[in-house]
Amino acid sequence: MDHDSNDMQTAFARALRRVMLPLVRLMLTRGLHYPAAAEMLKGLYVEVADREFALNTKRQTDSRVSLISGVHRKDVKRLRHAPAEARAAIPADVSLGAQIIAAWNANPALVDEEGVPKPLARFAQDGGDMSFEALVKSISTDIHPRALLDEWLRRGIATINMDNEVCLQTDAFIPEKGYAEKMFYFGLDLHDHAAAIAHNVTGGRPPMLERCVHYDGLDAAAVNRIGEAAVKLGMRALRGVNSRAAEALAATRESAPEQFARMTFGIYFYHEPQDAPSTAAPADEKAHSA
Repeated sequence: MDHDSNDMQTAFARALRRVMLPLVRLMLTRGLHYPAAAEMLKGLYVEVADREFALNTKRQTDSRVSLISGVHRKDVKRLRHAPAEARAAIPADVSLGAQIIAAWNANPALVDEEGVPKPLARFAQDGGDMSFEALVKSISTDIHPRALLDEWLRRGIATINMDNEVCLQTDAFIPEKGYAEKMFYFGLDLHDHAAAIAHNVTGGRPPMLERCVHYDGLDAAAVNRIGEAAVKLGMRALRGVNSRAAEALAATRESAPEQFARMTFGIYFYHEPQDAPSTAAPADEKAHSA
């Protein structure tokens, strides 16, 4: 390995270690200890090497998977021929809830001038098409709106106001009591964000949208104010993309496309305490968009 390649591997390892730190912290918090995590990682090495590094002209073999992955041939044989683990499917309640929330946000008649979902009458007899009952039935007739509302109230996704209207809690898209929802979106969001970065780092074309702005050495109070602004601006962007996606989904229901695809668009804001910087760097050195 030449000097440049060694430097690249060192930089990659350093970046990967930083990426893994919060994941290891979460695994330890959830009681997933190293032996189980190592076995999972070994299985992933075998799965990716087997699926994505096969030669078009030759049959994939245990020996080749072992060579590519670095996993012992004995383990490769065991893992390759073990029953395949089912891919993580969207839990039914998550899928339905996400569709209803998306429809609520995408319908211009159901949001105010800021794009915030309006309160809806509980029953169609009171609000017609502007009711929670009509909204749910427009997405699915397999579940009773009352049953869904009771579950949303329990999980904090919605509340009932003094006018007996259903109010969507815009800050509770991932409710505190919805563990299945949390774990589904944890896997989806991190996978897609990491996949977009990996696509760009490996020279994928066209590059995917993956940008961030980060500063250090700020006043913590200012960071809190910036965070509040980020929520407002981020939600505006999310609602705009959601409206476009809802229109595109409606079009596919009228005419099936030649090829289907999925997409994810996300916004995040992270902050943490920091020791005071020893020297003040110029502002242009402390802002980054990548």
